[in-house]
Amino acid sequence: MTQTIAFLLLALMLQTAAPKAGPWKSLFDGKSMDAWRIFKTDNAPKMCATPGAKNCWEIVNGVLQKDGHANDIASKEQFGDFELELEWKIGDASNSGVFYRGTDEFDQIYWSAPEYQLLDNVNAEDNKKDNHLAGSVYDLYAAPKDAAKPANEWNQTRIVARGNHIEHWLNGKKVASYDVGSADWDAAIKASKFNTAKFPNFGKAPKGYLGIQGDHPGTLALRNIRIRELQ
Repeated sequence: MTQTIAFLLLALMLQTAAPKAGPWKSLFDGKSMDAWRIFKTDNAPKMCATPGAKNCWEIVNGVLQKDGHANDIASKEQFGDFELELEWKIGDASNSGVFYRGTDEFDQIYWSAPEYQLLDNVNAEDNKKDNHLAGSVYDLYAAPKDAAKPANEWNQTRIVARGNHIEHWLNGKKVASYDVGSADWDAAIKASKFNTAKFPNFGKAPKGYLGIQGDHPGTLALRNIRIRELQ
Protein backbone atom coordinates (compact mmCIF):
# COMPACT_ATOMS: atom_id res chain seq x y z
CA MET A 1 0.00 0.00 0.00
CA THR A 2 2.79 2.38 0.94
CA GLN A 3 4.64 1.64 -2.32
CA THR A 4 1.47 2.30 -4.33
CA ILE A 5 0.96 5.68 -2.68
CA ALA A 6 4.60 6.60 -3.25
CA PHE A 7 4.32 5.63 -6.92
CA LEU A 8 1.18 7.72 -7.38
CA LEU A 9 2.79 10.72 -5.71
CA LEU A 10 5.87 10.41 -7.95
CA ALA A 11 3.70 10.18 -11.06
CA LEU A 12 1.79 13.29 -9.97
CA MET A 13 5.01 15.20 -9.36
CA LEU A 14 6.38 14.28 -12.79
CA GLN A 15 3.13 15.25 -14.47
CA THR A 16 3.12 18.60 -12.69
CA ALA A 17 6.76 19.29 -13.62
CA ALA A 18 6.35 18.45 -17.31
CA PRO A 19 6.21 21.51 -19.55
CA LYS A 20 2.82 22.35 -20.99
CA ALA A 21 2.55 22.97 -24.69
CA GLY A 22 0.51 25.86 -26.02
CA PRO A 23 -1.51 25.74 -29.23
CA TRP A 24 0.21 25.37 -32.59
CA LYS A 25 0.72 28.61 -34.47
CA SER A 26 1.35 28.72 -38.22
CA LEU A 27 4.39 30.74 -39.32
CA PHE A 28 3.71 30.11 -42.99
CA ASP A 29 0.20 29.36 -44.19
CA GLY A 30 1.17 28.78 -47.79
CA LYS A 31 -0.13 32.19 -48.85
CA SER A 32 1.70 35.06 -47.16
CA MET A 33 4.95 36.08 -45.46
CA ASP A 34 3.23 38.10 -42.73
CA ALA A 35 5.22 36.40 -39.96
CA TRP A 36 8.60 37.21 -41.53
CA ARG A 37 10.85 40.17 -42.31
CA ILE A 38 14.39 40.91 -43.38
CA PHE A 39 16.54 40.53 -40.29
CA LYS A 40 17.01 43.72 -38.23
CA THR A 41 14.55 45.63 -40.39
CA ASP A 42 10.81 46.08 -40.67
CA ASN A 43 11.00 45.36 -44.38
CA ALA A 44 9.16 42.45 -45.93
CA PRO A 45 11.29 39.74 -47.58
CA LYS A 46 12.11 40.41 -51.23
CA MET A 47 9.60 38.45 -53.29
CA CYS A 48 10.10 37.49 -56.93
CA ALA A 49 8.63 39.96 -59.42
CA THR A 50 8.21 37.23 -62.02
CA PRO A 51 7.63 33.47 -61.55
CA GLY A 52 10.85 31.49 -61.33
CA ALA A 53 13.11 34.49 -60.91
CA LYS A 54 16.37 34.07 -59.00
CA ASN A 55 17.71 35.71 -55.82
CA CYS A 56 14.26 36.21 -54.29
CA TRP A 57 11.54 34.33 -52.42
CA GLU A 58 8.33 33.14 -54.04
CA ILE A 59 5.24 31.21 -53.00
CA VAL A 60 4.12 28.49 -55.41
CA ASN A 61 1.28 26.08 -54.65
CA GLY A 62 1.57 26.67 -50.91
CA VAL A 63 5.37 26.27 -50.87
CA LEU A 64 7.90 28.98 -49.97
CA GLN A 65 10.91 28.64 -52.21
CA LYS A 66 13.98 30.38 -53.54
CA ASP A 67 16.68 29.88 -56.15
CA GLY A 68 20.01 31.61 -55.58
CA HIS A 69 20.87 34.27 -53.02
CA ALA A 70 17.62 35.51 -51.45
CA ASN A 71 17.31 37.49 -48.21
CA ASP A 72 18.08 35.83 -44.89
CA ILE A 73 14.73 36.23 -43.15
CA ALA A 74 13.74 36.36 -39.50
CA SER A 75 10.53 35.98 -37.56
CA LYS A 76 8.80 39.10 -36.32
CA GLU A 77 8.15 37.41 -32.97
CA GLN A 78 10.65 36.08 -30.47
CA PHE A 79 10.41 32.62 -28.94
CA GLY A 80 11.98 31.10 -25.82
CA ASP A 81 10.93 27.54 -25.01
CA PHE A 82 9.25 26.07 -28.06
CA GLU A 83 8.65 23.18 -30.40
CA LEU A 84 9.15 24.08 -34.07
CA GLU A 85 8.15 21.88 -37.00
CA LEU A 86 8.65 22.36 -40.72
CA GLU A 87 9.18 20.45 -43.94
CA TRP A 88 12.01 21.27 -46.32
CA LYS A 89 13.43 20.19 -49.65
CA ILE A 90 16.92 21.17 -50.69
CA GLY A 91 18.25 21.23 -54.25
CA ASP A 92 21.30 19.49 -55.63
CA ALA A 93 24.51 20.82 -54.00
CA SER A 94 22.43 23.38 -52.06
CA ASN A 95 22.94 24.74 -48.55
CA SER A 96 20.69 26.53 -46.06
CA GLY A 97 19.72 26.52 -42.39
CA VAL A 98 17.19 27.39 -39.71
CA PHE A 99 18.25 29.64 -36.83
CA TYR A 100 16.64 29.98 -33.41
CA ARG A 101 16.94 32.29 -30.38
CA GLY A 102 18.74 34.86 -32.47
CA THR A 103 19.34 38.38 -31.16
CA ASP A 104 19.97 41.83 -32.64
CA GLU A 105 23.53 41.95 -31.31
CA PHE A 106 25.10 41.55 -34.76
CA ASP A 107 24.18 42.46 -38.33
CA GLN A 108 23.79 38.76 -39.17
CA ILE A 109 21.58 36.40 -37.18
CA TYR A 110 24.03 33.49 -37.40
CA TRP A 111 26.53 35.18 -35.08
CA SER A 112 24.12 34.87 -32.15
CA ALA A 113 21.82 31.98 -33.08
CA PRO A 114 22.54 28.24 -33.28
CA GLU A 115 21.75 26.78 -36.69
CA TYR A 116 19.89 23.65 -37.70
CA GLN A 117 21.71 22.82 -40.93
CA LEU A 118 19.78 22.12 -44.13
CA LEU A 119 22.04 20.53 -46.73
CA ASP A 120 22.38 18.20 -49.67
CA ASN A 121 24.69 15.82 -47.81
CA VAL A 122 26.00 14.23 -51.00
CA ASN A 123 26.99 17.08 -53.31
CA ALA A 124 27.08 20.30 -51.26
CA GLU A 125 30.57 21.67 -50.65
CA ASP A 126 29.86 21.96 -46.92
CA ASN A 127 29.56 18.18 -46.43
CA LYS A 128 33.16 17.55 -45.36
CA LYS A 129 32.42 17.67 -41.61
CA ASP A 130 29.79 15.67 -39.70
CA ASN A 131 28.81 18.80 -37.77
CA HIS A 132 27.94 20.51 -41.07
CA LEU A 133 25.51 17.83 -42.28
CA ALA A 134 21.73 18.15 -42.44
CA GLY A 135 20.23 18.15 -38.96
CA SER A 136 23.49 19.03 -37.23
CA VAL A 137 23.99 21.96 -34.89
CA TYR A 138 26.14 23.78 -37.39
CA ASP A 139 29.87 23.60 -36.56
CA LEU A 140 29.08 22.30 -33.06
CA TYR A 141 27.31 18.92 -32.94
CA ALA A 142 27.25 16.26 -35.65
CA ALA A 143 24.29 14.53 -37.22
CA PRO A 144 24.40 11.17 -39.03
CA LYS A 145 24.86 11.44 -42.77
CA ASP A 146 22.04 9.02 -43.59
CA ALA A 147 19.37 10.88 -41.57
CA ALA A 148 18.41 13.20 -44.43
CA LYS A 149 16.69 12.17 -47.62
CA PRO A 150 18.40 12.77 -50.99
CA ALA A 151 18.28 16.17 -52.62
CA ASN A 152 14.90 17.22 -54.01
CA GLU A 153 12.96 15.04 -51.55
CA TRP A 154 10.93 16.37 -48.61
CA ASN A 155 12.33 16.13 -45.07
CA GLN A 156 10.60 16.71 -41.74
CA THR A 157 12.37 18.79 -39.10
CA ARG A 158 11.54 19.31 -35.44
CA ILE A 159 13.45 21.54 -33.02
CA VAL A 160 12.64 21.39 -29.30
CA ALA A 161 14.03 24.04 -26.93
CA ARG A 162 13.41 23.77 -23.18
CA GLY A 163 15.61 26.06 -21.14
CA ASN A 164 19.23 25.16 -21.86
CA HIS A 165 18.34 21.81 -23.42
CA ILE A 166 17.93 21.69 -27.20
CA GLU A 167 17.04 18.78 -29.48
CA HIS A 168 17.28 18.45 -33.26
CA TRP A 169 15.00 15.89 -34.92
CA LEU A 170 15.07 14.84 -38.56
CA ASN A 171 12.54 12.56 -40.20
CA GLY A 172 11.34 11.24 -36.86
CA LYS A 173 14.79 10.60 -35.35
CA LYS A 174 16.67 12.66 -32.79
CA VAL A 175 19.93 13.47 -34.57
CA ALA A 176 21.57 15.94 -32.16
CA SER A 177 21.06 17.40 -28.69
CA TYR A 178 22.97 19.61 -26.31
CA ASP A 179 22.81 21.67 -23.12
CA VAL A 180 23.94 25.28 -23.29
CA GLY A 181 26.52 26.01 -20.60
CA SER A 182 27.57 22.39 -20.05
CA ALA A 183 31.21 21.30 -20.23
CA ASP A 184 30.43 19.57 -23.51
CA TRP A 185 28.95 22.79 -24.89
CA ASP A 186 32.01 24.79 -23.83
CA ALA A 187 34.29 22.29 -25.58
CA ALA A 188 32.21 22.38 -28.76
CA ILE A 189 32.22 26.20 -28.79
CA LYS A 190 35.97 26.30 -28.28
CA ALA A 191 36.52 24.02 -31.28
CA SER A 192 34.13 25.98 -33.52
CA LYS A 193 34.13 29.31 -35.35
CA PHE A 194 31.96 30.81 -32.59
CA ASN A 195 34.81 31.65 -30.24
CA THR A 196 33.92 33.30 -26.95
CA ALA A 197 36.37 36.18 -27.45
CA LYS A 198 34.42 37.44 -30.47
CA PHE A 199 30.95 36.07 -29.73
CA PRO A 200 30.67 35.67 -25.94
CA ASN A 201 26.88 35.38 -25.98
CA PHE A 202 26.51 32.94 -28.87
CA GLY A 203 23.61 30.55 -28.25
CA LYS A 204 23.00 31.82 -24.73
CA ALA A 205 19.89 33.95 -25.25
CA PRO A 206 16.88 32.40 -23.48
CA LYS A 207 14.61 33.92 -26.10
CA GLY A 208 15.05 35.24 -29.63
CA TYR A 209 14.12 35.26 -33.29
CA LEU A 210 13.84 32.38 -35.71
CA GLY A 211 15.66 32.71 -39.00
CA ILE A 212 15.87 31.05 -42.40
CA GLN A 213 19.06 31.26 -44.43
CA GLY A 214 18.36 32.46 -47.95
CA ASP A 215 21.70 34.01 -48.87
CA HIS A 216 23.41 30.73 -49.81
CA PRO A 217 23.63 29.14 -53.24
CA GLY A 218 21.11 26.70 -54.62
CA THR A 219 17.42 26.00 -54.20
CA LEU A 220 15.30 25.56 -51.10
CA ALA A 221 11.61 24.82 -50.56
CA LEU A 222 9.71 25.05 -47.26
CA ARG A 223 6.18 24.27 -46.16
CA ASN A 224 4.06 23.62 -43.06
CA ILE A 225 6.12 25.85 -40.75
CA ARG A 226 4.50 25.93 -37.32
CA ILE A 227 5.49 26.50 -33.69
CA ARG A 228 4.06 26.06 -30.23
CA GLU A 229 5.46 27.54 -27.07
CA LEU A 230 6.33 25.38 -24.07
CA GLN A 231 5.40 26.69 -20.65
